[in-house]
Amino acid sequence: MHFIIVNTDKDDGIELRTQTREVHLDYLRGHGKDVKLLMAGPTPSEDASRVTGSLIVVEADDIETVREFAAADPYSLAGLFASVEVRPWNWTVGNPDGGH
Repeated sequence: MHFIIVNTDKDDGIELRTQTREVHLDYLRGHGKDVKLLMAGPTPSEDASRVTGSLIVVEADDIETVREFAAADPYSLAGLFASVEVRPWNWTVGNPDGGH
């Protein structure tokens, strides 16, 4: 099953994001047992002047596993996010496993 993780940064989070970026990326790259990372990246402001959060797409057996994965992200542990939302996602268009 696919899920999206939508993270919204706190307004003053750029320094914290910068300080913890490498350990966050290592976490995403190194995780693969219960959660398979499909894609991830930062979300910019409309004028692209700053990062406002991130979007992560994963595959896992259940939503609770994904919530645990999101909670253990170094960005989450550092207190970067104002909010974290985990939702099931139906990957239809562009899905390499048979989407349109």
